[in-house]
Amino acid sequence: MTDVLVHDALVVTVDDHDNVYESGTVVVEDDRITEVRPTIPDDRTADAEVVIDGSDKLVMPGLVNAHAHLESSALRGAYSDLSYGELLVDMTVICQQLAKGELDYLAEAGVRLAALNFIRNGITSVCTMDIRSELGVPILGESGLRALTGPLISDLFWDEPVESQLRRAEKFIDDHHETYDGRIHATLCPHDDMTLTRGMWESVADTAEEYDVVVHTHLLEDSVSDLNARANKGEDSIGLLDDVGLLNDRLLAAHFRAADEEDARRIAEADANVAHCPSVFAYWSPDETCEWMPLPSLRDFDATVGLGLDDHYYHDNNDMFGEARQTRLMANHEWTANQITSLELVRMLTAEGARALSLDDQTGSLEPGKKADLTVVDIDDPNFKPLTNIYSLVSNAVTGRDVETVIVDGNLLMHDNDIETMDEEAVFREVDEALERYTDETDWEITLTGSKRPGTISNVRDLPKRGPAHLVGRLAYQSIKDHLPL
Repeated sequence: MTDVLVHDALVVTVDDHDNVYESGTVVVEDDRITEVRPTIPDDRTADAEVVIDGSDKLVMPGLVNAHAHLESSALRGAYSDLSYGELLVDMTVICQQLAKGELDYLAEAGVRLAALNFIRNGITSVCTMDIRSELGVPILGESGLRALTGPLISDLFWDEPVESQLRRAEKFIDDHHETYDGRIHATLCPHDDMTLTRGMWESVADTAEEYDVVVHTHLLEDSVSDLNARANKGEDSIGLLDDVGLLNDRLLAAHFRAADEEDARRIAEADANVAHCPSVFAYWSPDETCEWMPLPSLRDFDATVGLGLDDHYYHDNNDMFGEARQTRLMANHEWTANQITSLELVRMLTAEGARALSLDDQTGSLEPGKKADLTVVDIDDPNFKPLTNIYSLVSNAVTGRDVETVIVDGNLLMHDNDIETMDEEAVFREVDEALERYTDETDWEITLTGSKRPGTISNVRDLPKRGPAHLVGRLAYQSIKDHLPL
């Protein structure tokens, strides 16, 4: 018996030939796609456990969120109207509290809310870097999502010994890699090129080689990134990663915002991968002198670029379709119109995102042999008429709220807008209780009309001391060296 059959749908395969079926059928047996083809009359009376009439529906691969942080999701709206400096301080404080295990209740509620929102918005795969990642694994696994995840590593941010961090990362891989029917993949997550020493990068490279896992980091996020690389005796950030053996196809580099054309060429030639997160930087721009992420150059060099929501609670949006639209708008704003095609955006949402996560042998396209990760969109709406240029429709008009069915590994996570793998009301209660507890335990005021953050003195008191002080000292010293005469 066929497990799932969708018939008479507009099927956007995103396969190597970008096949589209105006009236198509997708057949799923167990966890795999077995057929993608034009609909035949017998499909409408097929003997299947689940038969979906795809009339007025679009079927496409599940969306890939290539870079995210989940633990603070319950604080959505708290950060929306802060300055960037306030955000940076408060982010550092809450990271420290999470690291100490003081906010496990908030982290669990946040991951659960994020998973629920991802399913509702058609996201089937996510790559996340969190602090207490071990808390999130069972939540992501039981929700049915496909996920890459791992704990944040940094010796210039955390007040924690290097060996302790590495042992924790290795244990995480041993405990969680390829669990939940292979849907959960452990990753190594060195935080960024600003908060690691060369010695830590070398240790990460050794561990990545030993375990053969994705290395997920923030790269060239800010104009000071290369400054720390030079303090680490590297030519620049990309050169440092090359020196230690991390500039390869295992690397997933989030943001890449301060990169230039030469950086794009080097990342592409190394077969390394980029996760572009336009919304978070369109919302929170930390450096007015920093150019926008060089998307045209990355496309010219055929680099692999996926899309990510990053800290979705900072910009209050879980919509990956919106991230594609933002990608186009910001690129066109920076470099004039027609910087990226609608088809390229759809591929970044799906096939290219999967490739960036080293999952392209499993997901990202609808074709026989791939895992059955599908998103079904209701297009029976005036917003989608006339039905022309389907790629433009997906990248410009569809929103997450048009998604009505989501399938991962052949399992229904949402069907006809009903969540199948999570108790929505229980999630809402948990989030409300976590937020109430958080505001009781801190000086934050988070209300229906906005938020009021604690005073500066309170925040500074809670900041980690040794790591950031070391980081600031290193950057200041390197800046002075850069400006001394030879």
